[in-house]
Amino acid sequence: MESVIVAIDGPSGTGKSSTSKAVAAKLGLSYLDTGAQYRAITWWMITNGIDVTDPAAVADAAGKPAIVSGTDPAGPTITVDGVDASGPIRTQEVTSKVSAVSAVPEIRTRITELQRSIAAAAPYGIVVEGRDIGTTVLPDADLKIFLTASPEARAARRAGELKGADVSATREALIKRDAADSTRKTSPLAKADDAVEVDTTDLTLQQVIECVVTLVEEKRAAAK
Repeated sequence: MESVIVAIDGPSGTGKSSTSKAVAAKLGLSYLDTGAQYRAITWWMITNGIDVTDPAAVADAAGKPAIVSGTDPAGPTITVDGVDASGPIRTQEVTSKVSAVSAVPEIRTRITELQRSIAAAAPYGIVVEGRDIGTTVLPDADLKIFLTASPEARAARRAGELKGADVSATREALIKRDAADSTRKTSPLAKADDAVEVDTTDLTLQQVIECVVTLVEEKRAAAK
């Protein structure tokens, strides 16, 4: 089996995580949720009393936490200093502060190095999902995919995940997050020039998964 590195980028609520995990599982690849790593370092900052609105303080602490990502798509894990962080990193507090922390260049450098080392060590290849994978982290990825969807569709999905969250408030939060991620100086959210764009607005999750699996299989066949 040809080893293959797949980069899947896009904003929140486009189905990145669900798609990436399912594609990796189906094709026997490793899986990495890079957003979880930025959430993990944000959670560590909050827990350790670092002022996340102070870029200098965040930069000074960037190298301190030990972040370990498990890459099994059936059960991805993330620990910080040996502590399971998979639950705590999904809190609203972390969600509201992760953009500020992840905009700090020293944080991006640290996490990008971590992501590259994980991708390089994947035995059969890996699906890596995030916001700057195809542009910055893995610019030589075999296949780059950029998932999009309308703000309304994304808000409805995210509100559904959050069980009863207000859809209009969720939509506003997503648009605000998009703006923060797209305009930051270091590694902004952007579609790579050679990425395949997939609009998931009117597609079921299963259709998106099938579309991406087909793209990966085509890429593998072309490489033989």
